[in-house]
Amino acid sequence: MKLSVAKILEICNGSLICGNDQLEIESFSKDTRTIEKNDCYVGIKGENFNGNLYWKEAKEKGAIACIVEEFKDALNEEENFPIILVENSIKALQDLASYVRSKLDVPIIAITGSAGKTSTKDMIASVLKEKYKVLKTEGNLNGQLGLPLTILKWKDEDVLVLEMGMNDFGQIRALSKIAKPTIAVFTNIGTAHIGVLGSRENILKAKLEMLDGMKENSTIIIGNDNDLLSKVEFKNYHVIRCGMKNESELIGKNLKVEQEKTNYDLTYQNETTNLTIPFLGEVFVNNSLLAIATGITLGLTMDEIKNGLKEVNISKNRMEIIHLKENITLINDTYNANFEATESALKTLVNYPSKRKIAVLGDILEMEKFSEEIHRKIGALDSLKKCDFIFLLGENTVWIQKEAEKNGIEKTKIEHFKKIEELQEKLKNEIKEGDTILLKASHAMKFDQIVAYLKER
Repeated sequence: MKLSVAKILEICNGSLICGNDQLEIESFSKDTRTIEKNDCYVGIKGENFNGNLYWKEAKEKGAIACIVEEFKDALNEEENFPIILVENSIKALQDLASYVRSKLDVPIIAITGSAGKTSTKDMIASVLKEKYKVLKTEGNLNGQLGLPLTILKWKDEDVLVLEMGMNDFGQIRALSKIAKPTIAVFTNIGTAHIGVLGSRENILKAKLEMLDGMKENSTIIIGNDNDLLSKVEFKNYHVIRCGMKNESELIGKNLKVEQEKTNYDLTYQNETTNLTIPFLGEVFVNNSLLAIATGITLGLTMDEIKNGLKEVNISKNRMEIIHLKENITLINDTYNANFEATESALKTLVNYPSKRKIAVLGDILEMEKFSEEIHRKIGALDSLKKCDFIFLLGENTVWIQKEAEKNGIEKTKIEHFKKIEELQEKLKNEIKEGDTILLKASHAMKFDQIVAYLKER
């Protein structure tokens, strides 16, 4: 949506240092590394970086205006570059996004949950593209900056698909009041951010802040197999429950994991149809059910939904299948980790059609006082017993080893490493033809280095 500088000044209560207030702006960027011609640059001040200082660089790269919250440079008399001074750049972006949203009469789909947000978003967007022009959150830009920037990209799309992330109370509420979703999708409630919020019940409370920006009778779509979500009574909303275990409107059954795809039966309104999705395992089946429910809500046929699911491109490092020489398969799930995602990844590994299964696990970080408990729960998983080898890296994975050995896993099958180089050397010597290796850890554990190492091998 095009906004004049004068309108931006009005919305943000800003002041114009210089430049033409009739200039129209259609796109915004906060990063001089990726800024494009005719963008308006927004200077963001963080703990270790002050983006307000880089307006000149943005201008040199093609920006046509900038929004800053501090300005100390001298200007040339002939300067005709609009520089908008605001009290807070982040709030300015959010106010602009709220204004744009207020002018839209299109479905707004918001996705949140402890895990699976990005893959569910990608599935929903791919399904809806069969019928509509779709604007979606890129990557995982799902926070207080990413969501407003996504809304501000709107031009003429029929549907917006927005991912919402958080790590504390109040953040989903703020995003929901900006986006005002017409459909909310809740994937699950797990242990991500439990170190900050203190309990899964508090995590649920923080996620349910989504409702604060929604009207009554809006649609709520939930992953109904989750023990906490399944008990929530969403009064005054239209609720669609999806799952594989609990009684739901959409039910997935009879999973069969094959190489690079999963086949299952979908039952909806007493009719059963067979689907194949180009992803591995139970977690993606659950996510696809949420996408199917969204498609049905917005009037797509089952054929359109099936076609959309076939065309999904999930972001990299999320259960990504990589084929190496000698029929060796990597399951690259190194983007991030929590207990629920690790449990699901291990189930997928042990059901994958291959000779041997090797689990390579790293620390799940930001668990604070819950770290030992969470890692011990992983060590107690039945799927871990079905792995041929378990290799561990990090301070916290020692609890996985202790619990696994306590639960009967032979010491010869599980090994702990202190250095990533030692783990890589072990993998180089241990991997055999036909093996499948799962790599799973929090992003800061740098397991992407192991992926690169094995590719080069």
